[in-house]
Amino acid sequence: MRAFATLAVFLAGMTASPADALECRETTFAETRYAVCEVDTSATRLELFLNDPSGQPYGHFKAIDTALAAQGQQLAFAMNAGMYHQDRRPVGLYIENGETLAPLQTRESYGNFGLLPNGVLCLTEKGAHVIETLRFEQTKPACRAATQSGPMLVIDGALHPRFLPDSTSRYIRNGVGTSAAGDRAVFVMSRGPVSFHQFGSFFRDALGLPQALYFDGNISRLHAPPLGRSDSGFRMGPVIGLPLPADE
Repeated sequence: MRAFATLAVFLAGMTASPADALECRETTFAETRYAVCEVDTSATRLELFLNDPSGQPYGHFKAIDTALAAQGQQLAFAMNAGMYHQDRRPVGLYIENGETLAPLQTRESYGNFGLLPNGVLCLTEKGAHVIETLRFEQTKPACRAATQSGPMLVIDGALHPRFLPDSTSRYIRNGVGTSAAGDRAVFVMSRGPVSFHQFGSFFRDALGLPQALYFDGNISRLHAPPLGRSDSGFRMGPVIGLPLPADE
């Protein structure tokens, strides 16, 4: 009987759909509503998108979805993933399909990106990891894709040291956190304005994630069909998304 049960579990795993690796939901924490999309990165493959085959920025989720449709795929989830210049070039490190299109930035600079420590979302063949920038520079992980942004929200289970509990700077914000093993990548967008302290606390205290990275607060966009949502607006730079077969 035990052998039969083990075989049943094995067969269930073999027949699981890649779509099962994505869960989107809405939840409330500390009186603030959040949209959350969690990806099992051990079972599926996130990708970064910047330019179309002609070299022009995709800019919108619809353009990415259209390009994927030509390959028999669909965009199951997506989010803007890092800050960029006016021409949509990434501000920091950007790697796509193993090719480095923009270098790592380690110096203190202006704006939220320069609020050190900042960090990198690194997609490997085995999962996804948010890594503080100087640690990334030292360890040089093998990323098939990566995007740099900032500031870090959570670093080894602690909030960014410059976040203030009573800050009055509040925006709709989005970001990503990863598990220690790299098998979970959790993408979050606040449904209302929040401070950095509030946003980081959600990743640490509500989601229990040891590392989390801020993406943006002015250009925050989410494509989440399970929530009936695909945001439009200003053209974006880097986008992270989950391509799945069109019949999933």
